[in-house]
Amino acid sequence: MINDSTTTAAKAERVATVACQFCSTLNRVTLDRVSQGPKCGSCGRPILLDRPLHVSDDTFQQVLSGTDIPVLVDFYADWCGPCKMMAPILDELAHDRLGEVLVLKMDTDRNPVTPSGFGIRGIPTMILFDHGRETARQTGAAPRPQIDMLLARSQPQ
Repeated sequence: MINDSTTTAAKAERVATVACQFCSTLNRVTLDRVSQGPKCGSCGRPILLDRPLHVSDDTFQQVLSGTDIPVLVDFYADWCGPCKMMAPILDELAHDRLGEVLVLKMDTDRNPVTPSGFGIRGIPTMILFDHGRETARQTGAAPRPQIDMLLARSQPQ
């Protein structure tokens, strides 16, 4: 027989799979212990989840499928003015919602395969994923309250 408290504790543990910003090694991070300062299992440097993390065509699916919390992906390009306007909003969002939402950024010029697969034709485009499924999408720059409403679509009612 399975102990119900053990099962509940296992269900409550939230994890994210993220690439180290320094060595690109994928790491599984327990989000309930993010305040303890997770470190990369390969290089030992800190994994900073209080800011948007960059993903590539190579790491996108692994990060998405290995994360239990909603994932907001900003598809952008360095030359895009509206994308630059969104950057501080997404920085603030990642900081404010640490452990609740994983904010990712994907440069569409350097990583054309994934955006093409999602039919992205304009940037910035933000797509919200919940358990690997697209649940909401915003194309074009938007103020923080609009992004918060987008995230609310992933919250239990």
